[in-house]
Amino acid sequence: MVRTPLTPEERERGERLGQLLREARGDRSMADVAAAAGVSAETLRKIETGRAPTPAFFTVAALAGVLGLSMDELVARCALVPV
Repeated sequence: MVRTPLTPEERERGERLGQLLREARGDRSMADVAAAAGVSAETLRKIETGRAPTPAFFTVAALAGVLGLSMDELVARCALVPV
């Protein structure tokens, strides 16, 4: 299976998601937040840096829950066009 390359918009949306998660994490360690969400610190690092611009829905939902973010807020703030 060949993966279709991401569009510039998809990469930009992934970078915005990473920035939002980084900001919400604040002073909490990456390892603590990742463990609480049930993902690896490396996965969180990749999402926060934009190296994983299209993370799985359940990964984002778990991180949002740990960070006290609503999925609606994430969608609205990451969308290219206001929702």
